[in-house]
Formats: sequence, C-alpha cells, structure tokens
Amino acid sequence: MKYIFVTGGVMSGLGKGITAASIGRILKNRGYGVTAVKIDPYLNIDAGTMNPGQHGEVFVLSDGGEVDLDLGNYERFLDIDLTSDHNITTGKIYRSVIEKERKGEYLGETVQIIPHITEEIKSCIRAVAHDATAGNEQADVCLVEVGGTVGDIESMPFLEAVRQMRGELPGEDTLLIHVTLFPEDSMGDLKTKPTQHSVKALRELGLHADIIVGRGERAIGSQTKRKISAFCDLAQQGVISAATVPDIYQVPMEMEKEGIAEVLFQYLRLEPKKADTSWYSLVSREYTNRVQVGIVSKYGVEDVYISIKEALKHAGRALSTEV
Repeated sequence: MKYIFVTGGVMSGLGKGITAASIGRILKNRGYGVTAVKIDPYLNIDAGTMNPGQHGEVFVLSDGGEVDLDLGNYERFLDIDLTSDHNITTGKIYRSVIEKERKGEYLGETVQIIPHITEEIKSCIRAVAHDATAGNEQADVCLVEVGGTVGDIESMPFLEAVRQMRGELPGEDTLLIHVTLFPEDSMGDLKTKPTQHSVKALRELGLHADIIVGRGERAIGSQTKRKISAFCDLAQQGVISAATVPDIYQVPMEMEKEGIAEVLFQYLRLEPKKADTSWYSLVSREYTNRVQVGIVSKYGVEDVYISIKEALKHAGRALSTEV
C-alpha cells in the first residue's frame, strides 16, 4: 500500500481536495486502484449538524454518512463509493479513545495525545486504506487529505500521525504533497515568500514536502520553480504549477502536462503505465449546445449545491451541452 498525504499552507480553500482527487484520477487512468481519506480537524463527529451556509454542502454517502463535500469530489473523480469511515474527524478520534479508556482497554495508562490519539489516527487510516467494501477494488494507493492549514493547532495531532507513519513505512511507500498559494503583487509578479514560510512551518513539525503544488491565477514559470526548488529543498520537477482553470475536471490534464505522473512513479517506485485517455477525451469534448438551468435555493452559497451542479454538468457533458 502506498500513501499520498496532502497538506495545505498559507490559507484554506486552496483546493487540496481537487488536487488530491486529480492525482488519484491520474493514477487510476494508469490502472492503479485508488481510495481516499479526508481528515477534518474539527470536534464534530461528522458534518451532519453543521450549517451548510458556513461549511458548504453536506455530502451524503451510500451508507448514510454525512460528510465533507470533498468526499463528493473523490467519488466523482475516482468513480468509487466511499463510506463514513473515509471521513476522519477529531470528534470521531477522541470519542473512540475515550470509549476505550472507559472500557479499560489502556490498562490504567495515562491517556495522552501521543501515543494514544496518534495511534488511533494511524489505525483508522490503515483500516480504511485496506478496506475494499462497497464493491470497490482493493486499492494500491491511498490518498490522505489533511484538512485545515499547516500551523493550525487543530491539525497538530494529525500531522504528527503523518510524521510517524512516514517514519514507520519504507521511503517509497509514502509521499507528501504540499498545496500552497503563489499570490501576485501589484506588478503582477508571483511571490514565493508565503510558500517558503509554509514549508518552514511544515519542517518544524518534522515533515518534508516531496512535491509542492503552487496555486494561483496564472501558471508558475521555470524561474520561480528554480527558486522554490532551491529554498524548499526539493527537485525542480517536484514543483507543480496548478493555475485556476474554468472546469475542475481539466485539473488532471493540466497536472499531467506539468509531468506530475513521472514524479509520482519515481518517488513511489510504481511501474509507469500507459494512460487511459478516455477521461481526457470526455473532458475535452466540445459543446454544441448551451442550456441555462435555474436553482431555487435556500442558501446563497454555491458550494451548498455542488452535487446538483456537478450532476447537471455531467449530464450536459454526455450530451455535448454546456450547462
């Protein structure tokens, strides 16, 4: 089993979930089985009681689990069925540990963040990674997205668990991808300092990024990539540009152009395989018609209705119709 951990820096809402899903799609196009885990560092047990207007859509899984909307992206990109176990929250972890303590399973030990909480986190990740339920094939690669931003106090136990897993497993079995922001100044130049500080914060936690995915409104040039490579101690080919695109389903194609597949194969010691291009053919299909659909909604936030929007887009794409 290979584990790809995805963290985020500088600010939230950079698109870690889309990045992780796109990487999973790239691997799946080459015949590898992929599953995904979303870690949400909040104390809620799940997203079921959260205000959609603040949190976004509550995605409902086939087992009835109410989870973060990123799991919807995983299901759509990877064509798999996930369960509520694929969404790990701080609330779930603490509840499980406290229940075990009450049952006496720790044999009188002083229950602490390290090792008890971190061991529970690692146990949950491993269990989900090797679970082939819901009709899915056995996975070769498990994507683990750590929600929040590096430096947030809520994420600390999860990042420590990631650090421990990377130390316990062979080097070729884990990969850390750090998604960060490259803002522009008033002159239109991309600034690298936020990324440098974010990588520094990651290092202070004992983690080293193998790949940096740079988000921004425009692509990162070779000069900026060389600078990040030098300051953040990674190969230049490991700096991937991920500029904003009109359609999220174009992201895997754009990352392919950046050569991320070859970097993944190199780090994870995976056999390079020829890509199945049917996904890209579907995404690249030109529209011949256009239709406008109105949604009468309760909330004014678009993310609340993301599954409806994506379902309409999928139907339109099959009919070469822009929705």
